[in-house]
Amino acid sequence: MERGKMAEAESLETAAEHERILREIESTDTACIGPTLRSVYDGEEHGRFMEKLETRIRNHDREIEKMCNFHYQGFVDSITELLKVRGEAQKLKNQVTDTNRKLQHEGKELVIAMEELKQCRLQQRNISATVDKLMLCLPVLEMYSKLRDQMKTKRHYPALKTLEHLEHTYLPQVSHYRFCKVMVDNIPKLREEIKDVSMSDLKDFLESIRKHSDKIGETAMKQAQQQRNLDNIILQQPRIGIKRKPKKDAYTIFDAEIESTSPKSEQDSGILDVEDEEEDEEVPGAQDLVDFSPVYRCLHIYSVLGARETFENYYRKQRRKQARLVLQPPSNMHETLDGYRKYFNQIVGFFVVEDHILHTTQGLVNRAYIDELWEMALSKTIAALRTHSSYCSDPNLVLDLKNLIVLFADTLQVYGFPVNQLFDMLLEIRDQYSETLLKKWAGIFRNILDSDNYSPIPVTSEEMYKKVVGQFPFQDIELEKQPFPKKFPFSEFVPKVYNQIKEFIYACLKFSEDLHLSSTEVDDMIRKSTNLLLTRTLSNSLQNVIKRKNIGLTELVQIIINTTHLEKSCKYLEEFITNITNVLPETVHTTKLYGTTTFKDARHAAEEEIYTNLNQKIDQFLQLADYDWMTGDLGNKASDYLVDLIAFLRSTFAVFTHLPVSDSCS
Repeated sequence: MERGKMAEAESLETAAEHERILREIESTDTACIGPTLRSVYDGEEHGRFMEKLETRIRNHDREIEKMCNFHYQGFVDSITELLKVRGEAQKLKNQVTDTNRKLQHEGKELVIAMEELKQCRLQQRNISATVDKLMLCLPVLEMYSKLRDQMKTKRHYPALKTLEHLEHTYLPQVSHYRFCKVMVDNIPKLREEIKDVSMSDLKDFLESIRKHSDKIGETAMKQAQQQRNLDNIILQQPRIGIKRKPKKDAYTIFDAEIESTSPKSEQDSGILDVEDEEEDEEVPGAQDLVDFSPVYRCLHIYSVLGARETFENYYRKQRRKQARLVLQPPSNMHETLDGYRKYFNQIVGFFVVEDHILHTTQGLVNRAYIDELWEMALSKTIAALRTHSSYCSDPNLVLDLKNLIVLFADTLQVYGFPVNQLFDMLLEIRDQYSETLLKKWAGIFRNILDSDNYSPIPVTSEEMYKKVVGQFPFQDIELEKQPFPKKFPFSEFVPKVYNQIKEFIYACLKFSEDLHLSSTEVDDMIRKSTNLLLTRTLSNSLQNVIKRKNIGLTELVQIIINTTHLEKSCKYLEEFITNITNVLPETVHTTKLYGTTTFKDARHAAEEEIYTNLNQKIDQFLQLADYDWMTGDLGNKASDYLVDLIAFLRSTFAVFTHLPVSDSCS
């Protein structure tokens, strides 16, 4: 019984399981019933499940049949309606086809117009894009064209600025175009071209100023001379207002010059054409003769290109070479003043240019560089002047050279160059000048003494008397009282020598002018030179005359008289020097004139010569006498030889009566 109950329970469980599986099959997607069917086949109730499944299928078929029977009339009605709709649909299809055909026919032109519009819109878009691109490219092309024009007209600095704008502003905006790449590749070449051309202009400028340095220096020295003349006029006429034309600023800034749009002219070579100025017109400024724009352009170009140091080194090196050439004096410079003048003009012209460059550029040259060049120039110039001036034997040439050196120094001093060494050298030339003067006056004294007749000067009228007294300071009351004609005690060489001594003093004074010496220094220089003239030159000339073989006693006596009067005139020479130097003789360091000693020595030499000549004459008389020492006739009559000797001595001593009492021969 229990076994029956257990079987019944298992049958119920199996039926429940089969029911569950059927529901799962009905509710599950066909693709997913695999596991469910596998569980049926894995069990032992496969047959019973199939029976259950068949029963379920039959139940569903019956339900379907019932449903179809229930809805059959509606299905038939639907088919009938569908057939009616089919006819209407066919009509509608025909109408739609006809409408479509008409629409296609009518819209064909519209489609063509739309295609044309589409093409137009596309072209318009392309044109707009092209215009936009051209608007970007045109400034580039315009700048490039401007660059080429500037290069063609040799406006290199503006061309370089244009190149910078082109490279950094315009080309980056259109860098993807092929022509822009070509431009970019050409930029370094253009820079090098600008650099080379500007350097060529600089070389032309340097060569030009080298050739025209003398013209520049000549103009600068003329300006200095004009200024000195004006200063002298102001000193002489302090109350008269003298107006000067305003001088053009030599250091005008050059920005407008390098920005100029005009092509390069002849001025760019460095020197402007200047016609010879009339004497009454103002001399143009030295800087007005030179166009410095090539230097400024080249400096700016190299600065922009980052090669300023290279440019500075090149410029300074070339100018040093030119300085050495300028400072090399010609071998025949000492022959004429023009040789010295040209030499000085070249030096002044060189340093005027460098001074202008110093003040108008920032760092191209500096003060240390200028000072170095000037030290070199100063040493070479002084050495050259010492050498060449030593060949000068003409005091007038030496004096002109001194004036030229002073003007040279004053000109360079205006530009700030120290010139003390030049004035120190002039003191050396002063000694040489004194020597040349002494040589010249030795010839003058020799001519005066050789041409003198050694006879008292006769005067036949008051005018002649005043003329002699005006030439020589002589006062004699007794002579003034004598009637005309009358004679001065001295011969013509006395006033001539006295006047030549004064001329010598004037010549010495001329050299001391403009040397910035004090009155005491000038006075000392004149007195020392005059002492040399008296003690050496004039003394030697007098000694040579006295020692001549053919000189007679009358000439010797006249020399004694002449030297006596010249000795007395020394105080007047002292006063003359005092008047022109304004230095009193009582000043501590004042040099005294040695004229008294000179003329005393000459007079003593003349007296000695007279004594010697007299002794020789007496000896000659005695030697010529033929005495009979054995005669017995002792008459009172003197020998003829003795009579001749006494007559000679009487005539000789008669000449001595004209000598001053204190200085007569014994």
